[in-house]
Amino acid sequence: MDLSQLRACTSTRRLRSIHAILISSGRIRDVFFPTTLVSLYSRLGDLRSAALSFAHTPNKNIFSFNSIIATYIHHGLPFDAGRCFRSLLLAGPRVRPDEFTFPVALKASLDLSYGKAMHSLVRKLGLGWNVFVSSSLMHMYSRFGAVRDAEKVFVEMPERDSGAWNAMVSGFCQNGMAADAVRVFSAMVAEGVRVDRVTFASVLPVCAPLDDLLLGLAIHVFAIKQGLDVELFVSNALIDMYAKMGCIEGAQQKFDDMLDRDLVSWNSIISAYEQAGKPHTALELHSEMQKSGVQPDVLTLVSLASAVAQQGNVLSGRSVHAYITRRGWDTDDIIAGNAIVDMYAKLGVVELAQRMFDKMPVRDVITWNTLLTGYSQNGLADEAIDVYETMEQSEGIRPIQGTLVSVLPAYSHLGALQKGMRIHAQAMQIGLHSDVYVGTCLIDMYAKCGRLNEAVALFEKEIPRASSGPWNAIIAGYGIHGHGKQALRIFSQMEQEMVKPDNVTFVSLLSACSHAGLVDGGQRCFHVMQTKYGIRPVVKHYACMVDLLGRAGDLDAAYGLIRTMPIEPDSAVWGALLGACRVHGNVELGALASEFLFEIDPENVGYYVLLSNMYAKTGDWDGVNDVRSLAKRRHLQKTPGWSSIEVNNKVNVFFTGNQSHPQYENICKEAVILLAKMKSLGYVPDYSFVLQDVEEDEKEHILSNHSERLAITFGLMNTAPKTSIKIFKNLRVCGDCHNATKFISRITEREITVRDSNRFHHFRDGICSCGDYW
Repeated sequence: MDLSQLRACTSTRRLRSIHAILISSGRIRDVFFPTTLVSLYSRLGDLRSAALSFAHTPNKNIFSFNSIIATYIHHGLPFDAGRCFRSLLLAGPRVRPDEFTFPVALKASLDLSYGKAMHSLVRKLGLGWNVFVSSSLMHMYSRFGAVRDAEKVFVEMPERDSGAWNAMVSGFCQNGMAADAVRVFSAMVAEGVRVDRVTFASVLPVCAPLDDLLLGLAIHVFAIKQGLDVELFVSNALIDMYAKMGCIEGAQQKFDDMLDRDLVSWNSIISAYEQAGKPHTALELHSEMQKSGVQPDVLTLVSLASAVAQQGNVLSGRSVHAYITRRGWDTDDIIAGNAIVDMYAKLGVVELAQRMFDKMPVRDVITWNTLLTGYSQNGLADEAIDVYETMEQSEGIRPIQGTLVSVLPAYSHLGALQKGMRIHAQAMQIGLHSDVYVGTCLIDMYAKCGRLNEAVALFEKEIPRASSGPWNAIIAGYGIHGHGKQALRIFSQMEQEMVKPDNVTFVSLLSACSHAGLVDGGQRCFHVMQTKYGIRPVVKHYACMVDLLGRAGDLDAAYGLIRTMPIEPDSAVWGALLGACRVHGNVELGALASEFLFEIDPENVGYYVLLSNMYAKTGDWDGVNDVRSLAKRRHLQKTPGWSSIEVNNKVNVFFTGNQSHPQYENICKEAVILLAKMKSLGYVPDYSFVLQDVEEDEKEHILSNHSERLAITFGLMNTAPKTSIKIFKNLRVCGDCHNATKFISRITEREITVRDSNRFHHFRDGICSCGDYW
């Protein structure tokens, strides 16, 4: 019996038989046999036998310890590997760690302090010269985010092989330091170090964070020159790089050129089309993949679920769910479960998302974030907040970046400033307040809760401003407060700081110009967007331009722009025109816009209400009845108007005409007194905002029961005199309530802020900040 016979074993049963022979013959005392047995048992998956073989090794040497440490690491048991390493250190001077010990043992580091202690031991033993040991130290430091310590090890190495260079490039890439990764890669090439497939797979992911397609193309060309572009590993990385850079043609070309494709190749190209907003092609590729004999995995089905969600087809979503269930992945695999929750949420069927969530036996923080985001993005802010509070208080799950990014918009929607500020404090406690995504949401929250000064302070002093997100948020914040000129000033500053604007930047800018009546400024932005930044307008930009021109009363120009659009106008474009026609009383053009709206978006009751308002304003009650009859035939109901006010950390919500609030009777009595004072100062109710053909006293009662009037009166009753009041409304404030609030601010000597669905109105001394332009 020799070692070669032992190593030839391919089954645990055969290995145990030979093991028994070695014990009976007494040859087990030869240290090489127990060490080999540990490795073989490990390779065959029998961890228990491997551990017993090590335990019964009579004279353990460094080879024995290295073998058992490697075994525990291979089986994903770093704690046990660390325990064996500590036993090695206590084994006496005869057995000392060597250059083969540390590359494995460093993987057992559970925290940075443990890793640094091992580094000190490496220095003490004089093993820093070894390239494998030093590379392992670099990997350890990078894993814990201490990439500068990794770089120090790299610089101190007397010799470096390609593995060390790859470790440094990978370390920078993993820690989001794209520019440093490129710097090291460039130095590697300049010094003539041999690059391999790992090098390319490490450096290609940095192109997307740098937004540098030319760099990606240069690396691709270099890979071709090295003859490595045909390597499957490199080809997959190239597909992923092109996809993340938005160059779907490059991804497809690389995929087509591949002679061999594996599951990763198919997943990469399917994900590329799904992320590019081309779900139909993604689904077609999935069918091709199955025909080629490649079976999908969980990641394939995650892309599939997302593609179906983009199509908006609930029936297809159910089919995907059934497809995943047949493979037993819906509840057993948390990634698949999360994908289904996300898919249903994006399809707008949040009840199915909740049902899937409830079925999952194991949930992680991503599961909770997905459900929370689903409620928030579907306008169900209260439910989103309930999910967050349950997650935090009942389940004790620590929020992460995605949690805060998901819940903050819910507080913004409700105008729940105090609760939003609590999230800000929590973000500071866990070190996420200066994270660019969390910070952007905080800017948005403060702006939408009426605290523009706090939003500006965050933007100017705390949030990193190298990307467009924070700039977009503060521009939008100025816009909804009616400060169009300040929004344009911030955009100029953005250009001076060399931050590249994106299409969202210009949506925010054009909207800000629209709210402030800055027609020339908006037209300049629309022109600069295309000529200077090469951004092709999408429907959102055209909707903003139609709104800009329409609000200013140039309805012919607004309609002319729609007729010359190179893309099909959607409901937002025609809706902007209809809204402008309502303001300026152009019934004929408004009716034309409505025809398109009723065809494009027949389920949106808001457009029926707008057209009905137009007819009511002109006294055309037949027109009002016709529109109402059409809406009734289509089984549509008007979205109930609500307004909220936060008093003593509690959000009170009022619905138009609803009498359920406990203080309703007292509110009505106070409203009567307030109305008398308003009339004495010249207030005249505008009955054109009453859509019922009823007597004037009934119309007056209807107007007084609008949700914002109830919320304002409640605020006057429950706050100290002369303190400011903030109201948040889900619909556009009606003209009569806008006029009435001006009178109320004058009578009560209070500043009253109302945020409606479009913007903020700051009322003070009988004047609104919008200048009656909204």
